[in-house]
Amino acid sequence: MDTDLTPTLDAPAWERLHAAAVEAMGHAYTPYSRYPVGVAGYADDGRVVSGCNVENASYGVGLCAECGMVSDLARTGGGRLVAVWCVDSAGETLMPCGRCRQLLWEHGGAGCRIRTPEGERSLADILPMAFGAEDLAKGAQ
Repeated sequence: MDTDLTPTLDAPAWERLHAAAVEAMGHAYTPYSRYPVGVAGYADDGRVVSGCNVENASYGVGLCAECGMVSDLARTGGGRLVAVWCVDSAGETLMPCGRCRQLLWEHGGAGCRIRTPEGERSLADILPMAFGAEDLAKGAQ
């Protein structure tokens, strides 16, 4: 069930996001996997932020595209993500891994919209029962 908590973006807004994700993917540093990934998101003030994956010879030190996008969000003024689209080298839609879904939850929350291979969904749909800041507060009591 889709738990829509924010307005749905229109087609041109999603296409702008897709174009920004494809552009970011073109800057990926992937000498080992040769699997470039790009991602773009709308911030709550309308900014488009983006990121690409950056690999490292020590594989575990590599950075996912979503990490770069969240860094760009912070670097350009912070705020919350309201929509996200992640793509591969062909511009096809990718689902973020579990770690990146958690990262998106932290900076977008349940209502953030994400383009999936099955269409537009909320983060609450793709990361049900997510762990968040409110869980830390409960645990500290």
